[in-house]
Amino acid sequence: MRHRKAGRKLSRTSSHRLAMFRNLVTSVLLHERVMTTDAKAKEIRRWVDWMITLGKRGDLAARRQALKVIRDKNVVHKLFADLAPRYQDVNGGYSRVIKIGYRRGDGAPMSMIELVDFTGVEKKRRRKKKKKEKVKAEAAPVEEQKAHVEEEETGEAEQKVEEEVAEPEVKEAQVAAESGEVGEEKEVETTSSDSEEEQKKEE
Repeated sequence: MRHRKAGRKLSRTSSHRLAMFRNLVTSVLLHERVMTTDAKAKEIRRWVDWMITLGKRGDLAARRQALKVIRDKNVVHKLFADLAPRYQDVNGGYSRVIKIGYRRGDGAPMSMIELVDFTGVEKKRRRKKKKKEKVKAEAAPVEEQKAHVEEEETGEAEQKVEEEVAEPEVKEAQVAAESGEVGEEKEVETTSSDSEEEQKKEE
């Protein structure tokens, strides 16, 4: 029985386990999201919350305690300058563990440990939106060309309709003009016949 035995050994020696936890804590604070096994993620969560609590204290003693665990000075600076002010009004619960399935090779349960206000997903979404806007901007000239073509087609169709409507009127006018010419020819013929009859009478 493991009564009063806190923590997980993870089948490692104490020195190996300590080095692994230091590396994992450094990675979580640097990248703000790490994928690892479920047991490691649950164990490392305590360490991450402890480091952020030291960052909120902000004094020299807290910085030295953090440097005992995190051997990268740049990560320690990020912890005290950027991460700690985010959680200044929050008491605990700075990180969370999300289960993501099983590893393909050995079937080990995998989890993702991340800081609570992780913003990487939002940045990716904004990039995707920008890409969509670019695609729309590129598609806009094509749509304008299509609209142009449609306008030209509609204009041609309207002209054809107007021509079809105007054709009967033109034909009627042509028929009327032809009938008028025929009447004039008849009048000319009648006048010529009358003049011939008058000449015969005079003779």
